[in-house]
Amino acid sequence: MLILLLMSLTVILGLVDIVIKFWVESSIARGETREILDGKVQIRKVYNKGFALNLMEDNAEGVRIVSAYTTVILTIFQCLTLLRKKHLARKAGLSLMTAGAWSNTFDRWVRRYVVDYIGFQTKSEKLNRLTFNLGDFFIGMGSVLVLLSMIFSKSKRKKK
Repeated sequence: MLILLLMSLTVILGLVDIVIKFWVESSIARGETREILDGKVQIRKVYNKGFALNLMEDNAEGVRIVSAYTTVILTIFQCLTLLRKKHLARKAGLSLMTAGAWSNTFDRWVRRYVVDYIGFQTKSEKLNRLTFNLGDFFIGMGSVLVLLSMIFSKSKRKKK
């Protein structure tokens, strides 16, 4: 039952991000900013042809291929992990990571770029220029969960 729940979570979260990206594409002009939460969070449309922070944007084809392979490998690893007993945090983390990976890979193959749409208003001009999407947050949160799971799993084994 847990396997079905986590696989459903992966699919639903990935689709939510894809739907939001379609809404951003159709409703927000490039360069337009909409503020929410007293201006602390901004909705804007930014295109990213590379990896995070536009790394390798001049090699978009390579980025697409690496992204596809990585997403498939991550999905296989997620499925194999879901079949194991215990490790709930690791399973949840991999489910989040896989949702974000599929959403961003979908963009890279369908649009040829990733739509980023969430920015933050901070005191740092550099941080103000960064723009993310939900998939990026899923990948980040999932990575933290997997890392914590691995750390605590190792510490339990050392105590035995």
